[in-house]
Amino acid sequence: MAKRPKTYGLLAEYENSADLYHACERVRDAGYAAWDAHTPFPVHGLEKAMGLRPSIVPWIVCVMGFSGAALGFALQYWASTIAYPLIISAKPYNSYPAFVPVTFELGILLGSFGAVFGMFGLNKLPQLYHSLFNSSRFPRFSDDRFFISIEARDPKYDPERTRRLLESTGATAVEEVED
Repeated sequence: MAKRPKTYGLLAEYENSADLYHACERVRDAGYAAWDAHTPFPVHGLEKAMGLRPSIVPWIVCVMGFSGAALGFALQYWASTIAYPLIISAKPYNSYPAFVPVTFELGILLGSFGAVFGMFGLNKLPQLYHSLFNSSRFPRFSDDRFFISIEARDPKYDPERTRRLLESTGATAVEEVED
């Protein structure tokens, strides 16, 4: 007896961004949590239609940026006042105006690292395989089609009820995707 492949979820295809936007509102209002929209270009306001919370990446960038600035200042302070206290041109040991360029640059450097690696971590990248690529229709998401995928791990997922919901949103095609 052949083992039946595990189901990843359902994939619904839409003709245009307006249909996708309204379908996202319906899926959000139905209470699904494990789902996503896939578009060939950014759709204005789609994050609100999906009910997404604001990203925490700006907070990661802020913390990393201020940490970098503090680290840059502390390093220079330590070097000029504790480790190598030299009086040059009658300047005091703690000549903070001279510390500004390095403090600024380390703040920018660590802030940018926070942005890149925070985004990678929150998006779970790099992800070398995704079950949606088992669908023959899905590669068109980067060209001219719009998709909604609802995962089977969602607590509200029921194959028939979820399929009816997606079909009622005006999807041109709804297919089950294998894991």
